[in-house]
Amino acid sequence: MDETITTGADAGATTDVPTTTENMFTAAANGDYAAITDYATTNLAPSLISAAIGLGVIFIGYMVAKYLSRVISSPICRKVDETLGRFAGKMVFYLILFGVTGAVLSSLGAPLGGLAALLAAAGFAVGLAFQGTLSNFAAGVLMMVFRPFKVGDVINAGGVTGKVNEIDLFTTTLDTPDNRRIIVPNSSISGGTIENISFHTHRRVEVVVGVDYSADMDQTRSALEAAVAHFEMATIQGEGRGSAVVLAGLGASSVDWKVRVWVAAENYWTINESLTGEVKRRLDAVSIGIPFPQLDVHISRDDDGELDTRPRTRPARRNVA
Repeated sequence: MDETITTGADAGATTDVPTTTENMFTAAANGDYAAITDYATTNLAPSLISAAIGLGVIFIGYMVAKYLSRVISSPICRKVDETLGRFAGKMVFYLILFGVTGAVLSSLGAPLGGLAALLAAAGFAVGLAFQGTLSNFAAGVLMMVFRPFKVGDVINAGGVTGKVNEIDLFTTTLDTPDNRRIIVPNSSISGGTIENISFHTHRRVEVVVGVDYSADMDQTRSALEAAVAHFEMATIQGEGRGSAVVLAGLGASSVDWKVRVWVAAENYWTINESLTGEVKRRLDAVSIGIPFPQLDVHISRDDDGELDTRPRTRPARRNVA
């Protein structure tokens, strides 16, 4: 039975205020708009106010979560590791945001117990459908724990070579040397070989060169050592470092040498190019040739007058002084 509420200026006038949604629709069908207004004022307004307050609390929680994530991640990035700092900041942000949202829903009377069961069932179904995504998540967590590389390292992983820009829970973002942004799934990285190119501060430059068999070995070594001496200021000295000229082997058409120089990692590509050019100049200065394959084509006629073109390969070109 509907409640009766006295309204209006006339104390004797009464209006039946609907207490259920069904009665409100009945009042609307009868054209009793005063009853609808009273229903909205009595029942809907408090709910809307509570919902507005809840949204306001969630927004404040969002701003607090962002602030606290920055406060926590900044010192970790600055003093410990940038990768770990970003990860910690995101975890703090999502934990605070989910906690505030759950508290607001609970205060509004939302059935969180049934919602949790529903989310568990949905999570199981989604887990079966997104096995690849979950594997990316697991790989991301493992990389955060074991840290085979960090933000700023140059790596070769997942078939891509580039500088690590960001490590997320699902993907890793790389910037290639030609300035392309590539996003690689974490499972592709953790499931293969990871080469951390910039992990060490020193790298060894190695130039392989082959010379004529007729070249004097002592003269060749002197020329190659002179090329190495040209980069003495950039060479890292110490145990297991320095430079070396090594007789590598006797090839099919050349005597093979290896010229090695240890340099700072940031100078690797510059020294590699310069050393290659210097080796070529030093060998040319003493007239030591570098053999290369050649293809000779002999043209002749058979007994029927037909042309006979058969390629014949000769070993390597010999430079004659």
